Amino acid sequence: MQPERQHQNWRSEAGSRLWLSGLIAAMEHAERPDVRRQPVAPEILQQLRARLALTASFRTSRMSTLRH
Repeated sequence: MQPERQHQNWRSEAGSRLWLSGLIAAMEHAERPDVRRQPVAPEILQQLRARLALTASFRTSRMSTLRH
């Protein structure tokens, strides 16, 4: 699925619920002791940090334009 399409999908109520369900499932998986003991590759952490930075900057810029 294209990133633009994914962005539009999560804005709907059904898309939000689907996204949240996926997040909860991922968090439940990550909290398992056998998973937590596994090391995380540095490149995965780097990609995660980059993704989180993009998400945060996108939300900040969108919110500021809506206020003005």
